[in-house]
Amino acid sequence: MSLETFPPIMFAALVAVLLLGFPVAFSLAALGVASGGVAIYMGWFPAGFLSALPLNVFGILSNDLLLAIPFFTLMGCVLERCGLAEDMLDSMGQLFGPVRGGLGYSVIIVGFILGAITGTVAGQVIAMAMISLPVMMRYGYNMRYATGVLSASGTITQIVPPSLCLIVLADQLGRSVGDMYKGAWGPAILQVCLFALYTFLLGRFRPQDVPGIPKEARTLNGWALWLKCLRGIIPSAILIFAVLGSMGGLPGIDHAIATPTEAGAMGALGAFALAAAHRRLSWPLLQSAMTATMRMTAMVVFILIGSRAFSLVFQGVSGGVWIEHLLADLPGGQIGFLIAVNIFIFFLAFFLDFFEIAFIILPLLGPVAHKLGIDLVWFGVLICVNMQTSFMHPPFGFSLFYLRGISDTLHKEGKLPRKVLSKDIYLGAIPWVVMQLILVAVVIFVPQTVTFLLDKEVVVDTDKVQLDFQRGPERPDDEAQEREDPSRMFGGGETKEPKQ
Repeated sequence: MSLETFPPIMFAALVAVLLLGFPVAFSLAALGVASGGVAIYMGWFPAGFLSALPLNVFGILSNDLLLAIPFFTLMGCVLERCGLAEDMLDSMGQLFGPVRGGLGYSVIIVGFILGAITGTVAGQVIAMAMISLPVMMRYGYNMRYATGVLSASGTITQIVPPSLCLIVLADQLGRSVGDMYKGAWGPAILQVCLFALYTFLLGRFRPQDVPGIPKEARTLNGWALWLKCLRGIIPSAILIFAVLGSMGGLPGIDHAIATPTEAGAMGALGAFALAAAHRRLSWPLLQSAMTATMRMTAMVVFILIGSRAFSLVFQGVSGGVWIEHLLADLPGGQIGFLIAVNIFIFFLAFFLDFFEIAFIILPLLGPVAHKLGIDLVWFGVLICVNMQTSFMHPPFGFSLFYLRGISDTLHKEGKLPRKVLSKDIYLGAIPWVVMQLILVAVVIFVPQTVTFLLDKEVVVDTDKVQLDFQRGPERPDDEAQEREDPSRMFGGGETKEPKQ
């Protein structure tokens, strides 16, 4: 075994270890340390090389940007548990329900809004399914459409700012979180439009699949209905604009007045205020939200430590050079590289979630993308769009698992007239995965969907730079003395001959 063949062996071992199903953080750490032992035994780097690992771990734990993760997670957990989703779905369902596909439109819109304020796929899918799935089945919606729109709308949270995924990607790629948020708005809105267009076409060509509900089924009408809709949307919109605007994550805002960590803390405080406004702020809610935040934060930190142990050894045996040579020579230049990377991540997402992909794979791909001249904000948003599919892959998508579990619970409680079959959930997800892949292709071939909201980079042509030196104003008396005594210009009392 030679140094040239060891990086591909490490990479193959990484894929094999991840497929075993053992916790990823510990698998990565064990593989990294074991590979480091082999490299030291073979003499590829000295034993002292691994002494950098504790410093790397300390660098992770002292990273201020990653402090934003527990704050945004806490904000999402509080809002998820305070009943905001139920109120918005009820009001939106009554507003759009009489239209063909109206319940589908309400799920898509509420999924977009909740994605911007909660950021948790599990809670979003479960909350929307609990409210909308019984209503859809009661009024004769196609089962596959109903399960597909619920699971897909829950995954919108991955691309809608302030997404945790975008924060992690910004950290791994070394880019501003505000720029990453600005770049994500275009694809997020395009995705909502794609979902709505599919619902509209289904209502035109297969109206029996997405029927309108009778207006008599409404419990509210007129201004009372609009007031309930606005009461859920306006406070949420204020919270979104305050959090994103403070760190420069909204179009038209060029300067940030808060770091992502400070904005996350402000968002968590706003979540408490919204929960109190809905009269649902209680100690059990806080305890549940803080427990979920602790688990998520611990998972992220341990995955990051394990991935750092692996990447340190992988870079030490020139794994980065191997990856660069492997991907930089692909036919098609930038487009060929992006297509190959997205196909790879699409299949990798069958087995890994977005945290694992971001911490393990992205540090290997980012330097190659930079050397190919690819805008790293564009690259990061593109990867984020692709990683949404990890929640929708039949049969491994977590969103489908959540929907499977909540539908069984609803059936046991008698809220569903019949049991939801796994076949309906899996087949219902396929059109929505296809739409997500269409969005990936759009972002690859039309990068302006990401970059049109970003600040234009100022390019300086060094060949045209002119240096203009101007002598400052002199005092009249000094100027007169210099004319009388030229030696004063040289700082001495005598005129000195220049040295030969």
